Amino acid sequence: MIARLWKYQKLPLLLSFASLLLYYYFGNILVRSDFNVLISLYSVLFLLFYFILKKGKSDFWLLAGIAILFRLIFLPLIPNLSQDFYRFIWDGRMLTQGLNPYLTTPQSYIEAGHFSIVAQSQELYAGMGELNGSHYTNYPPLNQVCFAIASLLGGKSIVGVATALRIIIILADIGIIIIGKRLLQHLGLPIHTIFLYALNPFIIIEMTGNLHFETVMLFFVVWSLYLLAKGKWIWSAVLFAFSISLKLLPLLLLPFFLQYFLSQNGKMVWYRFRQSFKNLPKLVYFYLVVLGVIALFADNFGTTIGLWFKNFEFNASIYYLIRWYGYQTIGWNIIADVGPKLPIYVLAIILLLTFFRNNKKMIPMVTAMVLGISAYFLLSTTVHPWYVATPLILCVFTRYRFPLVWSFTIMLSYNAYGPTGFDENLGFVALEYSIVIGYFVWEIFALDRTKKITS
Repeated sequence: MIARLWKYQKLPLLLSFASLLLYYYFGNILVRSDFNVLISLYSVLFLLFYFILKKGKSDFWLLAGIAILFRLIFLPLIPNLSQDFYRFIWDGRMLTQGLNPYLTTPQSYIEAGHFSIVAQSQELYAGMGELNGSHYTNYPPLNQVCFAIASLLGGKSIVGVATALRIIIILADIGIIIIGKRLLQHLGLPIHTIFLYALNPFIIIEMTGNLHFETVMLFFVVWSLYLLAKGKWIWSAVLFAFSISLKLLPLLLLPFFLQYFLSQNGKMVWYRFRQSFKNLPKLVYFYLVVLGVIALFADNFGTTIGLWFKNFEFNASIYYLIRWYGYQTIGWNIIADVGPKLPIYVLAIILLLTFFRNNKKMIPMVTAMVLGISAYFLLSTTVHPWYVATPLILCVFTRYRFPLVWSFTIMLSYNAYGPTGFDENLGFVALEYSIVIGYFVWEIFALDRTKKITS
């Protein structure tokens, strides 16, 4: 079998070996503050990713094996580009001791001298940083369960817990590959496009490498969409609720299900009242299942979530333009005033996409999700690199590819972490978003031309 692979897939295998070496360097040697090396390595990895997919797309399971192998290279490593996993371990160890991580901050324990509250508390607090340690946790319950499981499996070893967290993330990615393949087959789309996500160095580095749990959330989103496409809407609702109990972001996608449920034979059922009693209850029950789960945990961390629109700013786009305007006209940063208003604009865009766009079938519905979630990020005050995983996986099931471009340019945001500390270069931010928005505009016209030619 190996000889056959070498004979027919020699180039993908050689390119994969080169990628393995670069991933090893990324995980073992690279320092986050060395931006020039980081972006150079990442650019080469992205180029190799393109050719591996192009040359090996005829062999699905070969690409799946390569995708898993790339992830395994990070298995025993401590993340070198993100500090968040220290907070994951803190929360998980609190839960395993029967303590509620939502009620206190790590800083309060450290300042009080209660160092025995969790194993290696001082090391974990130093690792997560003062900003993270001074705020209440904002990770939903199912996310906390993952932290607790990893803490039990990893014991008192930080490396051990990090390895357990990584295994959970890798298993979720394997699930995305398998379920994503089935959904693509159901939609009549090329199955190799799931590797726009699974082989993407952005996903491998940010999720498996840096231990961000968007992967687990997206596993439930993709599984939910697949079950919905197969007509199993009750289990679809349960799994979608699981995704929200991992990360709140899928809440923004809920309105887009409306037309999909309230349509039959291409016509909205509010114009066909005889059908409404058949379809409307399904939509209502779907939302009730999801919202029932949300009600269990909303009070615990809603306040913390609000802080991200009021106090934090990083790698923003439209907001930075608003901030610049504020400095020019008023003379100070207007985040506290403008931040709370931005979610209102996001909601308005989502409602426009919900009611004034044709989302009656699965592909158009997921396309609306891509557009809605991207609008949310464009209006956010804080856009960390791993956030782009959501529009990236969703675009796999559509004709849009601008999130793929974004998965490359988002790494420019790491320029902010220099040798002397945090210092964001707005030139790189402008470059990142100019490329993404420019490609999106081009893609709109390109897809429109394609529709005219094929119609």
